[in-house]
Amino acid sequence: MYITFVAYLKYNKMMITGKFPNLRLRRSRRNNWSRRLIEENNLSPSDFILPIFLIDGKNKKQPIKTMPDVFRYSLDKLYPLIDKAIKNKIPMVALFPSTDKRKKNVLGSEALNEDNLVCKAIQLIKKRYKNQIGIMCDVALDPYTSHGHDGIIKSGYVLNDETVEILINQSILQAQMGCDVLAPSDMMDGRIGEIRKSLDRHGFKMTQILSYAIKYASTFYGPFRDAVGSKKILKGNKKDYQMDFRNSEEALREVALDIKEGADMVMVKPGLPYLDIIKLVKQNFKIPVMAYQVSGEYSLLANGITKGYVDKKIILESLLAFKRSGANAIVSYYADRLDKILD
Repeated sequence: MYITFVAYLKYNKMMITGKFPNLRLRRSRRNNWSRRLIEENNLSPSDFILPIFLIDGKNKKQPIKTMPDVFRYSLDKLYPLIDKAIKNKIPMVALFPSTDKRKKNVLGSEALNEDNLVCKAIQLIKKRYKNQIGIMCDVALDPYTSHGHDGIIKSGYVLNDETVEILINQSILQAQMGCDVLAPSDMMDGRIGEIRKSLDRHGFKMTQILSYAIKYASTFYGPFRDAVGSKKILKGNKKDYQMDFRNSEEALREVALDIKEGADMVMVKPGLPYLDIIKLVKQNFKIPVMAYQVSGEYSLLANGITKGYVDKKIILESLLAFKRSGANAIVSYYADRLDKILD
């Protein structure tokens, strides 16, 4: 055991000097002030992105049954959310639509409608707040398709290149509306490069791309699919375009490709079960890495706290784990309650 540990230290170019009893690591843990003095990671509001679910109608704040204390909001309810986010120094919000099923079709055409929920929300936020807060928009078709998939389907298979053409147009539309950060979450090959080229051609050279470079085919997405209305209509699964959760080297290949194609930042999704992937990406590429504490993670924590199985302090512990692994920021449904969590 000792030889193995020494070999590990040499391999990682670490050096520990001193030995017990002269060296007592517990000395610095004894008092609160001392623990704070040497803590290696911490959280601030600047580490968070606030997701917001949108719904048609007026004066609506609709609970999401599978996500305690998370709601869908009509557009006229947006301002108090943004006001609070700015007051709490949250740097960016992420917009997700719950599209009326009557507006869905096999091509996801509503994604290209300049009067869709996301486009109208972007315009409202930009008109009132200018650049006080950033806006991130999902580039994907699953909120808009009648089959719940992220692209065009032919013979049961999601077509790659044909889907990318639609994603390009969706990206340009969102940029025209005023979106600051486009976040392709579809997992189609080659879409980052094509979107980047098209953005530049249309005069949006400063619009950022946050690529969902690593999005695993996960069972942790269930409550989110409830929130956007795709769970009941989803046919089959997404394993032929989202990543296999058994793989890590493949994740590095995905990131390398997206960086080469022009991604400014990358996302790892889900978050907590994939801390090893976040660390791998950060160590290998030194690029801004975002983590998504997805709906399933959130709901497990929220329900565990409500039932008394775990203490609410577990929220802070789980969020800090993202920072410790190397994440620059976290998309979290707890972002609207940071004043209580970080207190």
